[in-house]
Amino acid sequence: MMAASLLRRDKRSTAAHLKADLKRTDNSSGLRQLRELLDNVLHPERGSEPEALEWCKSLLAGGDGFDEFCRTVRSYDNATLCGLVWTANFVAYRCRTCGISPCMSLCAECFNNGDHTGHDFNMFRSQAGGACDCGDGNVMRESGFCSRHRLQTGENVPSVPLDLLLMSEMVLPRFIISIIQYLRDGYTEPESAADRDLQKVLQQLDLHISFLEELTKMGGAMRTVLTKILTNQQTFKELSMGQEESVYAKSNYEKYLSALKSSGLVSVEEKGAGAGASDTPAGAGALGLLGAAASLEDSSKEEDQDGLQGVGQRKRVKLSSSSKDPSIMDTLKHKCFLEELLFWTIKYEFPQKMVTFLLNMLPDQDYKITFTKTFVQHYAFIMKTLMKSHESDTMSNRIVHISVQLFSNEELARHVTEECQLLDIMVTVLLYMMESCLIKSQLQDEENNRHVVVNCGEALLKNNTYWPLVSDFINILSHQSVAKRFLEDHSLLLLWMSFVSFFQGMNLNKRELSEHVEFESQTYYAAFAAELEACAQPMWGLLTHCKVKETHEYTRTVVRYCLETLQMWFDAIGFVDEPALHQLTFHLPLHRYYAMFLSKGVKCQGLDLDSLLPDQEMLMKIMVHPLQIQASLSEIHSNMWVRNGLQIKGQAMTYVQSHFCNSMIDPDIYLLQVCASRLDPDYFISSVFERFKVVDLLTMASQHQNAVLDSEQERPMLEGALTFLVILSSLRVHLGMSDDEILRAEIVSQLCMNDRTHSSLLDLIPENPNPKSGVVPGSCSFEEMLAAVADFKAPVFEPGGSMQQGMYTPKAEVWEKEFDPIMVILRTVYRRDVQSAMDRYGAFLKQSGVHTGNPWPPYKERTPLHPCYKGLVRLLHCKTLHIVIFTLLYKIWMDHQNMSEHVLCMVLYLIELGLDNPVQDNQVEEEPCIEEHCHDSWFPGTSLLSNLHHVINFVRVRVPETAPEVERKRARERERETPASTSSESSSFGQNLREAQVFSLVAERRRKFQEIINRSNHEASQAVRPKSSSSRWLPPGSPPQLVTEILEIGESMLSLLVKLHQKLSGKQNSLSLSWLAEVDPAHHAHGDGLTAIERVLAKAAARSRHSKRCLQEICGQVCPPIPLKKNSPGDKKSMDKEERRQRARERQQKLLAEFASRQKSFMETAMDVESPETDSVMDMGSAEALDSEVLYDCVICGQSGPSTEDRPTGLVVLLQASSVLGHRCRSDTPKRLPTTDEEHISPEDTCGATHDVRLSLMQRYFKDSSCLQSVSIGWVGGVYVQTCGHTLHIDCHKSYMESLRNDQVLQGFSVDKGEFTCPLCRQFANSVLPCRPGRGMETGAWHTPSNKSMSTLVKEVEDLQEQLGIFPAESNLSKEMESVIKDIKNTTQKKYMDYGKNPGSPDNDFLFMYSVARTNLELELVHRGGNLCSGGASAAAKRSCLNQLFHVLAMHMRLYSIDSAYNPWTRLTQSTQSRDNEYCGDERPEVPMLFRDVPSLLIIFILTMPQPLRKEHFTCVVKVLYSLQYTQALAALSVRFSPEERLVWSNTGAAKKNTPNSDKSWESLLGHVISELTKAKDVYGTNSEETLVLSSSVWSPQSIEFSLQQFCLPFLRLSCLLQHHLYGDSLPGCLVEEEFSLLAGCLGLAGSAQSSAACLEWNISAFDLISQWCSEVIALSDTPSQQSVSLLGQDPQWAAPRLLHLPDNYNTIFQFYHRKSCTSCGKTPKDPALCLVCGAFVCLKGHCCKQQGVCECVLHSQHCGAATGIFLLINASVIIIIRGHRFCLWGSVYLDAHGEEDRDLRRGKPLYLCEERYRVLEQQWVSHTFDHINKRWGPHYNGL
Repeated sequence: MMAASLLRRDKRSTAAHLKADLKRTDNSSGLRQLRELLDNVLHPERGSEPEALEWCKSLLAGGDGFDEFCRTVRSYDNATLCGLVWTANFVAYRCRTCGISPCMSLCAECFNNGDHTGHDFNMFRSQAGGACDCGDGNVMRESGFCSRHRLQTGENVPSVPLDLLLMSEMVLPRFIISIIQYLRDGYTEPESAADRDLQKVLQQLDLHISFLEELTKMGGAMRTVLTKILTNQQTFKELSMGQEESVYAKSNYEKYLSALKSSGLVSVEEKGAGAGASDTPAGAGALGLLGAAASLEDSSKEEDQDGLQGVGQRKRVKLSSSSKDPSIMDTLKHKCFLEELLFWTIKYEFPQKMVTFLLNMLPDQDYKITFTKTFVQHYAFIMKTLMKSHESDTMSNRIVHISVQLFSNEELARHVTEECQLLDIMVTVLLYMMESCLIKSQLQDEENNRHVVVNCGEALLKNNTYWPLVSDFINILSHQSVAKRFLEDHSLLLLWMSFVSFFQGMNLNKRELSEHVEFESQTYYAAFAAELEACAQPMWGLLTHCKVKETHEYTRTVVRYCLETLQMWFDAIGFVDEPALHQLTFHLPLHRYYAMFLSKGVKCQGLDLDSLLPDQEMLMKIMVHPLQIQASLSEIHSNMWVRNGLQIKGQAMTYVQSHFCNSMIDPDIYLLQVCASRLDPDYFISSVFERFKVVDLLTMASQHQNAVLDSEQERPMLEGALTFLVILSSLRVHLGMSDDEILRAEIVSQLCMNDRTHSSLLDLIPENPNPKSGVVPGSCSFEEMLAAVADFKAPVFEPGGSMQQGMYTPKAEVWEKEFDPIMVILRTVYRRDVQSAMDRYGAFLKQSGVHTGNPWPPYKERTPLHPCYKGLVRLLHCKTLHIVIFTLLYKIWMDHQNMSEHVLCMVLYLIELGLDNPVQDNQVEEEPCIEEHCHDSWFPGTSLLSNLHHVINFVRVRVPETAPEVERKRARERERETPASTSSESSSFGQNLREAQVFSLVAERRRKFQEIINRSNHEASQAVRPKSSSSRWLPPGSPPQLVTEILEIGESMLSLLVKLHQKLSGKQNSLSLSWLAEVDPAHHAHGDGLTAIERVLAKAAARSRHSKRCLQEICGQVCPPIPLKKNSPGDKKSMDKEERRQRARERQQKLLAEFASRQKSFMETAMDVESPETDSVMDMGSAEALDSEVLYDCVICGQSGPSTEDRPTGLVVLLQASSVLGHRCRSDTPKRLPTTDEEHISPEDTCGATHDVRLSLMQRYFKDSSCLQSVSIGWVGGVYVQTCGHTLHIDCHKSYMESLRNDQVLQGFSVDKGEFTCPLCRQFANSVLPCRPGRGMETGAWHTPSNKSMSTLVKEVEDLQEQLGIFPAESNLSKEMESVIKDIKNTTQKKYMDYGKNPGSPDNDFLFMYSVARTNLELELVHRGGNLCSGGASAAAKRSCLNQLFHVLAMHMRLYSIDSAYNPWTRLTQSTQSRDNEYCGDERPEVPMLFRDVPSLLIIFILTMPQPLRKEHFTCVVKVLYSLQYTQALAALSVRFSPEERLVWSNTGAAKKNTPNSDKSWESLLGHVISELTKAKDVYGTNSEETLVLSSSVWSPQSIEFSLQQFCLPFLRLSCLLQHHLYGDSLPGCLVEEEFSLLAGCLGLAGSAQSSAACLEWNISAFDLISQWCSEVIALSDTPSQQSVSLLGQDPQWAAPRLLHLPDNYNTIFQFYHRKSCTSCGKTPKDPALCLVCGAFVCLKGHCCKQQGVCECVLHSQHCGAATGIFLLINASVIIIIRGHRFCLWGSVYLDAHGEEDRDLRRGKPLYLCEERYRVLEQQWVSHTFDHINKRWGPHYNGL
C-alpha cells in the first residue's frame, strides 16, 4: 500500500514530493498516489476529522506553509468587487445617492473609504444578512466606490503561475464530494428524527465548511479554481455515483436519490421521456405553463358543474391547476457539485455557514450566472421546504440573503428570465403556495358562492411565510426589461390575476347584532399585510413601467384582464345589484388594480378614459363594494359594529393608515369618482344615502321612523354621508393634481394635525411603496417642499425635564391659504386628530387676530379637474342632491333632532362646491315625460345656481300620527268646522294637494337603475314605464300608523340660508340690504358659520343676477324667525343646541377661572415654605421674634407649631450617596472620551484617588486615630442630603408611610426602603431630618460681638471643649435623631465608611460623621459655581437643610470626647514642651499639624463644642485655623521653589523678621518656614529636578501673594458658608478678584485688602508656633522624605466636576466601541455601554460579567458613582441613569440634522452632539436632581 507509507511521512515533504510528480508530463503515478492518499484521508466513514483538514491544507500548499500559500494566492487577486458577506445584526450602510438598486449596501470599511459627504445615506443593522456591493456597477454608481475598488485592479495583476494552484485543482473536488457524501449520509427526514440531528451533522462539518469559506477569501484566483470544480459536470459524474468498486459510494448515492424522492421530486431519468422536455433544466418551458394557465381557468369553471356540495363540506379548497404541468413544481436534475450543494443547503434549511460560502463565491462572474440558474431551478423546492419548516423566520431571512444578491442585478435577472423562465416559475410557485390555504368565500351568496379566498388564519399568512417569494418577485419586477416581459405575456398576466383574486374579499367581517363576539380574531393583520405585499407592491412595481405613451398597450391589457376577472368574480359570488347586509371586507385588490391602472393611463399615457371603461351596468356593480366600505367606515365610527370588538376599529384605522392608504382608500375613492362621473348623478346620490342608511331621515317631517338605525346613530351616519360626498367631489389626488401638489397637500395635512418631527413626517407621507418610483422620502423634492410649507422649531429643553425634539410646524400662510380640512379628515387615523387640527387652526386665527370665536373648517379652492373627469361636477348639479340640501337646511332651521353644526357645515360646503364648479354644457337634458319623475316638480332644472332661488311652497310628507304636524292640522280642521266654510277655501286646499312635492330616494334609485338597465337592453326601452304612484315611496314594512300630511313651506334655499344666518347670529335683521352691495367673498375665507353662510350668499349673488334680486327681496322683508312650538317632548330636546352649549361653556369658564385662582394661591404658599433659617433672618429686626420659637407647618395634618421633644417635626429629605466630588480634577477642561486605541483616561488624578492615597500614606506612618481626624472622607460615596423644604410631624410621616405600604398601586419607588414622595410637592424623598426645638438662630446675645482679647477667647474655647458631652434624655426626638443617623449610614456602602485599621471603632464613626458635614458643604460650594462670588442665599440655600443636619451630627459627635492630651487645639494655640519622651517604643507619632486638613479640623471643632456656639468663639476658631492654613500655604510654596530662590527668600525674610508687625508679613514668615524646614533632612533636597520643571518662571512677590490667597481660599469659603448656615449671616456678592478680602472681612479676620498675611492674628509668638509645627515634621526623620513632601504640598483646589468630553459625531463613538471586546470577559458585548463619568466600557445586561447575580452596569454604578451611573448605550445612542435600585431612560444627547433622537439607531442617520442637552445632563448629575426631574423610573433588579 503506497498510501500507508505516504501517510506516515511528514505532510509537507509528501506534498512537495507529490507536487513534483504531478508536474511531470507523465503524471499517472502521481495521480494514483494522490488518489490513494485521499481515499484514505477523506474516507467518508472516518467522519470529519481535523487531521484530514491538515492533510488537505498541506497538499494544497504543495510543500510550502499554508499561510504562506494563502499570501501568495492573495497577491494574484484580480477581483474588482468587495463582495464581503455578512449575517444578521451586522452594521452596514446604504447610500441612496449612489445606489441604482434600492437594496444596495456597503460594509463599513468600503463606506468610510468612499466619499459620501452630503449624500442621503444611513447606517442600518442588517435583518437578514447581505453582501457589500462596492465595485459592482450594476447595483451602484461608480462615484460611490471606495478607494480600493475604484481602480480596475484586474489589469495590473500578474497572471497566475500554472503550478501554484495545480494541487488545488486535484484535491478540492475530492474534498467537496466528501462534504456532499457526508451530507447525504447524515440526512434523515424530519418526520422520523428530531430536527436536532440535522444540527449535529452540521456541527461536525463546521470545520470543513469554514475551510471552504477561507478558500473563497483568498481572492479571485482561488475562486476561479473553485468555480471550475463546482460547475464541472464531468467530475461530478465520475465522483457522485462513486467508482464501480466502492460499495459505500453506491449506498450513498441511493440515499441521495431517496432524499430527492421524499422531497416530492423526481430525477428526470426516472420520468423518462414522460415530461417530454428532459433536456431543459427548468423542465417544460412556457408552453406547459400556458396549459397551466388555461387549466386554472377551466378548473374554476369545471367546479361549477361538478357538484359544489363537495367544496362546501371541505373547508379547504384545492385548485387542480398546477397538477396539469408538474414540471416546474417537481422535477430536479443535478449535473454538478454546485447544484447538489444547493440542494442539500435547502434540505438542511439553509445553514448559515453554507449560505455564506455560496455567497462568498459571487464575485466570480461565471459562478454568479451558474449559481443564479441553479437557484432558479430549485425555486419550487425552496418554497416547499419553507412551508414545511418550523423555523420559517430564520429560513426566510437566509433565502432573501441569497436572492437579493442575485435578483437586484438587472442584467442577471433579465438573463435568467429569458433562459430559465424565471417569471413563469415565480408566479406558478406563488400560486401553488397560496393554493395550500384556500377556503370558500362567504361574501354575498353564502350557500352557492363559487369564489375561493385565502384563509387569513393559516400559518402561511399569519407568519408571513410567503414574504421571501413575494419580495423576490417585487425585486425582479423593478427591472424594466423583466417587467415588460411580464406585461407582454398574456398567459402570465391571467395567471397573476387569478392569484390576485385569491385575496379579493378575504377576511370577511359579519356584523354582530345580538351579543358581543366571544373571540376577537386578529387575522386582519395578516390580511392587510398580504394585500399590501402580495398584491399592491407588485402592482406599484408594474405601474412604474407604465409611465410613458409608448407603453399604453400594457395598461390596456391589464385593464382588460382586470375587468374580465372582476366579471368572473361577480358571477362567482352571485352578485346581482344589492350587496349583502351586514358584511364587510376591506380587501378588493382587483378593484384597486383596475383603479390604479386607469389613473396611470389617463394621467401619464394620455389614454381616453371612456375607452377603458365597461358598460354602465358593470360600472354600477364595480361601484358597490368600495361604496360599501365607505359606508361601513362611518358605521364603525358610529359604534354600530361595537359588538365585533376592537379589531374592527383596528381594520378601519389600518385601511386609512399612511402605509396603506395609497394602496387602499385612495384607489377606492378614485374608483368611486370615476363611477360618479359616468353614472347618472341622481342614481349615484340616492345610492350613497341608501348605503349610509339615512334615507328615512331625509324628510321634511319633524319626526320619522328609521328601520335600520337607532336615533343616536343617525347623526354620525348623516355626517358621514355628507362628508363622503364632499370628499368625493373635492378630492383631486388622482383627478388632475401633479405629484408635487399631492406631496405638498400630504405634508400640509399632516403638519396641520400636529407639529411633526422629520422622521415621523417621512413615515406619515404615503410614499409610493415601490422604491424606484419618483417620490422617495428624503428625495430633494420632499426637502424642498417641507422647507416651503413648514418652519423648523429647534429642539428645546424644558426645565420640567421633558426633552423636545426638533419639530416642523406649518408656516402662517399655510394656515391661511392651504389648510384643507377635507384632506385632514381623509388622512386621520384617529378622529381626535381632526379636532386637533381645528384647534390649532383656531389658535392660529386668534393669534393673527383674524377671528376669535369657534372657527368652522375653511373652504379651499380646488385644482381644476382633468378633462376626463368633468362628469364628476354633475354630482353637484342634480335634483336629488338639491332636494336633500333643501330638506336639511329646512330641518336645521326648524331644529329637528339629530341635526348638527357639522351637517350644516358640509351642506354649505356642497353648495359652495356647486357654485364654484358650474355645469359646463348647457344643452337641455330634460326628458319630455316630466310628470313621471317623482321629483322633477321640485326644481325646474339641474343647475344649482338657478335652483337656489326656486321657492317650494308645499311638501307632502308621511309622518307618525303623534307628530306635531298632525296636531296642527287637527287644530286647523277644528277651526274649519264652522259652517261658514266657503268653497273657495277648500278648493285652494285641494290645489295645494296637487302641487305638493313628494320625494323618495329609494324609489328614485330603483327607477334610475331600471332605466340604465333598460337603456342597455334595447328591446326593453320601448316598454312603458309604470307611473310612479304614491305607494312607491312608502318604505317597505313601515308601521301602519303613518299618515300623509302636507306642509306649507314657502321657502327657497336662499331664504333658508338667510334665516339660518339670523338664527346663528341671534339678530332679526342680521343681513341688511347694504351688506349685499359691498360684499366680497375673499374677505370671508376664515370664520365661523355666519361667515360661511355670508360667503355662500355672496358667491350666489355674484354669479347670478336673479339670485341677487331674490336676496335683496328676502333681506328687505325680513320676518322674525318662526317661534318654536314647544308642544311635544321631542322639541324640548332640541332646545337651541347652541344656547345650551353657550351656557355650558360659560359654566366651564367660570369653574376654570375659580380653579386657576385657587391653584395660584396654592402655588404661592407651597413654593414659599421658607426653610426656618431664612424666616428668622427676616424677623430679626423685631423684638418679639427673638424669643419666639420657630413654627413649622406639617404638610400632612396641616397644623402649625414648634418642634418639641415629644412631637418632633422633621424636614422631608432625600439622602443619597454621591461620588461627584471625588470625580473632580485639577484642570478645568474635561477629559476626552477615548475613541482610538492610543487614547486612555488616567483615573489617578481625581480628587477621590488623591485623597485615598493621602490617607493610606498617613496610615503607614502615623497613629491611626490621629490620621482619622486629619482628613475628610466622603469624596467618593459621601452622603448628600437635600430637601424640598417641606416639613411634617414625624408621627404623621409614619402613618403616611403605612398608608403607602398598603396602597396596591404600583409606585416608582420602594416603600420598604423608606422611599416616598413629599405629600405636598411630590418630590422624591427617603428620610425625615428632625428639627431641633427652640429658637431659630443663635440670635441676640449669641451674636453680639465682644471685645475680649484673642487669648481670652482661646482659653474659653478650650474650656468649652473640655465640657463633657451630655447624653441627651431619652425622648422621641433623640430616637428620631438616632434613626436618621442610621439612615445616613445605610445610604452609602460599608467600604466608604471604614477607613480605620480596626473597623467599627468610634474613630471611624467620628470620621464618617464630620465628613458628611464636609461633603454637604463642599457640594453646596460646587452648586454655587465653586466660589461665593455670586453671594446671596442662592436658590439652593432656601432648600438647604445644613442647619438641621449639623445639629443632628453635633448631637451625635458630642458623645465622642477628644482626649485632652491629644486635643489639636492645644497644639494650635500653645507652645507645648516637646513630648518626645512620651512616645514609647512602637507607638506611632501623631500626624504633624502641617499635614492636617484644616477644613476638617474646623468642622470637628464646631461639631464637638456645645451647641449653640457663640459667634465670637466661632470666629476665634477660624482665626486660629487660618494661621495654620497660612503656614501650610507657605510650606507648600517653599517646596516649589528652586534652591537658589529658597536662599534668596529666606534671607529676605530674616532681614524683615525684626521689623514691627513682622508676624503679619509673609516675607518674614516665609523666610522662617524655609529656615526651619531646611533643618529636616531631605525635605528640600530630594526633588530638585521636579521642582525645576514646576518653577520655570521666577516667583515675583505678586505671584507669591496670589498663590497664598488661592491656597487659603477653599478654607475661607467653607468657613463662610458654615457661618452663613449657623448664624444666618448673609453672603454679599463680589467680583472674583475681591473674593479673598471680602470673605476675610465676613469672617472677622481683620485684614486689609492688600495682603493675605495681614489677616493673621496670633495669640502667641508666631515664630515659636511655626517652629513648633515645623519641628513635628523634622522629628519624622525615619519617613522617606519623598512622602512627607507630597503630604506638605497638597493643593486644596479642585475644578468643578465634569462629565467626559464627547466627540461631535456619534459615528466616531459607534465605530470604535460597537465591535470592541469587553475588558473583563473578552467577548464583544451584545449591548455595550459606556460610563460617561469615567469612560469605563461595560456589558449591559451581559451574563458574562455578572458577579453574585449583579450585572456589570449596576456593579460599575456602585463602584464608580456610589450607586449613581450614567451610561451611554452604544447600540441605541440613548443614555440610561442608574440610581440605586432604580433606573430610567434619560434620552439622547446625540441628535440628527433635524434635531431628533434616533433611539436604537433605527434610522441610522448621522447624529451630532447636542451641547445643551449634554450640559443639562451634567447639571443634573452635579446637582443630584435625577430623581426629581426624570419621572419614569423602574426597578432594574440588578439586571442591567
